[in-house]
Amino acid sequence: MTAASPASPSDPAGPFHVTHRLILAIALPMTLGFLTTPLLGLVDTAVVGRMGQATLLAGLAVGAIIFDLIFTTFNFLRAATTGLVAQAYGRGDRREQQAVFWRSLVIALTAGVAVVALSPLLLAGGLWLMDPPAEVAAVTRTYFLCRMLSAPAALANYAILGFVLGRGQGTTGLLLQALINGVNIVLSILLGLVLGWGVLGVAIATVTGEVIGAMAGFAIVYSRFDRKDAPSWAMIFDRERLRPLFGLNRDIMIRSFVLVAAFALMTRIGTAFGPVTLAANAVLMTVFLVAGYYLDGLANAAEQLIGRSIGAHYRPAFDRALKLTMTWSLGLAVVTTVALLLFGHGLVDLLTTAPDVRAVAYAYLPWAALTAMTGALAFLMDGVFIGATWSRDMRNMMLAALTGYVAALAILVPAFGNHGLWAGLNLFLLMRGLFLLARIPAKAGQTFRSAQ
Repeated sequence: MTAASPASPSDPAGPFHVTHRLILAIALPMTLGFLTTPLLGLVDTAVVGRMGQATLLAGLAVGAIIFDLIFTTFNFLRAATTGLVAQAYGRGDRREQQAVFWRSLVIALTAGVAVVALSPLLLAGGLWLMDPPAEVAAVTRTYFLCRMLSAPAALANYAILGFVLGRGQGTTGLLLQALINGVNIVLSILLGLVLGWGVLGVAIATVTGEVIGAMAGFAIVYSRFDRKDAPSWAMIFDRERLRPLFGLNRDIMIRSFVLVAAFALMTRIGTAFGPVTLAANAVLMTVFLVAGYYLDGLANAAEQLIGRSIGAHYRPAFDRALKLTMTWSLGLAVVTTVALLLFGHGLVDLLTTAPDVRAVAYAYLPWAALTAMTGALAFLMDGVFIGATWSRDMRNMMLAALTGYVAALAILVPAFGNHGLWAGLNLFLLMRGLFLLARIPAKAGQTFRSAQ
């Protein structure tokens, strides 16, 4: 095994103190960065929604959920990279940080090429699963097949962002997210609305943004590597070092697939309520994503600080990071819910000009606003478990929450229709957070005992 590189001032090892300032230094840039993602969703939805056809908006929604169903299962590339890099950062092991990056990047590019090759089959499976009307499926097909060309770049961006977040470099993460989504937003408006390319223009914009972001991200990360710490290829692909990465990847992939499957199930059930309700739910899911991405910055702070504390074998930093990030997360969740209740109608109006879609969305807006509060703990706990690399427990608790979610839908939807569908989503989010929180005392005790 190659010895760890000595710590440098930029890679401090050992005990450290967690402060509000340290948390916000990571969380605020990433919150701003992640907010560009739902902003992108808002723009894409608004571009298509302003064409005034519920079919186009529904087709975009179905295409996006199929795409997310596939790509969120690859979120392990980002999450596992963050956790492993953060722990190496806590140990001051710069060589292993580089090695984790190269392992993840190779996996990302290989998987991306495979996904592009399989895209026709993936589309067929997605349409079978979602079973949209024929006119909606035609829109979905155009959007999906074009957007899938971004797969290698999109997955490479997962690995790059994971490395950046693992080192707590929130400002760099903000720069990359803003670049990817900024290019995407500008081109979506230009191609989709100004030039009138519609859904195809939105898809082309996404591909372009991902490619530009991947090229810029790689250049930034590689330029910062210290060549004297460069790992050998034998170290990068050492079986003993690959095993933890693949174990994390497997568990997080299952967890991510289950999460997106839960959202896909919601969309699938929503199709039974007709195109207008399906379109309204798509608008409100964008509102939900605004709340989720808004809180993800704090989850990223938890990932880095929890992983760093475990790498440094320092329990006080773990406990304080958990306490402070939870305080900030729950506080911001309350603010977000109140803001959505007060200003949500204006947000819906921005997303669609269709009067019938607006009317239905208004009726279910309180449920979407509530997701910020019911989901805050779940988002944060994901960050804690990713940073700690407790992937098996995260996977198992997700499966338990899914079981409860399916049971809730079976009871609530027949009785309350679309209200029951949204109530089930809120219960699912709440169960995820509470189940994971209950596991922390035992897991933390076990982890820090074994580190002594």
